[in-house]
Amino acid sequence: MKKIVTLIVAVSLLLLTLTACGEKSTGGKEDKKKIAILTPFLSSVTTKQMVDTLEKSAKDKGWDVNTIDTNGDVGALASRMEDVISSKVNAIILVSTDPNQVKSQIQKAKENNILVFGSDSAYIEGMTLNATSDNTAMSKMISEYLVEQIGEEGNLIVFTHRPHPGVLKRTEALDELLKNHPNINVITEQEIKVPGPIENARQQMENLLLANKEDGSITAVWAGWDEPAIGAAQAIEAAGRENIIVTGIDGNSQAVEMIEKGSPIKATVKQNFDGMANIVIDQMEKAFKGEEVDGTELYAPAELIEAK
Repeated sequence: MKKIVTLIVAVSLLLLTLTACGEKSTGGKEDKKKIAILTPFLSSVTTKQMVDTLEKSAKDKGWDVNTIDTNGDVGALASRMEDVISSKVNAIILVSTDPNQVKSQIQKAKENNILVFGSDSAYIEGMTLNATSDNTAMSKMISEYLVEQIGEEGNLIVFTHRPHPGVLKRTEALDELLKNHPNINVITEQEIKVPGPIENARQQMENLLLANKEDGSITAVWAGWDEPAIGAAQAIEAAGRENIIVTGIDGNSQAVEMIEKGSPIKATVKQNFDGMANIVIDQMEKAFKGEEVDGTELYAPAELIEAK
């Protein structure tokens, strides 16, 4: 009887050992990576597009994903990042936000061996990398187009949101370009509120149209991304004002449709948001394997879309 019991115990231990080994070798529960995606701007069409791609690609690799949106509250981002660090995730992805606003949390993540990536954000010390578009090059592309369309002169309105690192670079590139065009007068630069950039831009544009009623008093609107361009164009059309050119950046599907329909939006620069997200996931997988990533700032290509 003792021999039979001993044999049963031995077989049971062998099966447990094989099961444990099988879990480790097939990427079982012990090996499953935990990813946290954090953003204040999930209400933005393009931010949500990136988050959706990140979630799908990460889940396709068998990783656990937790997405956190602070609904425009950048201050809340720091405390939520503290939470995910405490939960011992393997990696954090910051989407469409300035990493300088969570600088101390990034350092804390590094001390806890947690990788931090950016998707359409920026790169600072302590992060692994950021994937984005070349915002300076995109701004130069759309700004040169706009300058050419208005014949290098006129009255310009600028809609921007400098707290966003990508939009900041675009606006700074516009500032630099305008130094060489003294005949272009910037009437005003307005910061567009997020969330709700379309509605806010429409309201601000309505007020600016009332304050500048004369024909030719507004020549063009330069928007740092497509949603303010959409809001501005809606206000211009509702007011029946003609000959005001609007441009954006991002390649938002609604903006592209408005360009094709002949709205005041005449051009945008289409970013490859899915490409950014895929760069992050691909590089994250390399980092998980202990391999070197391809760089700290990686770009997905962009293209100009203009009215025909």
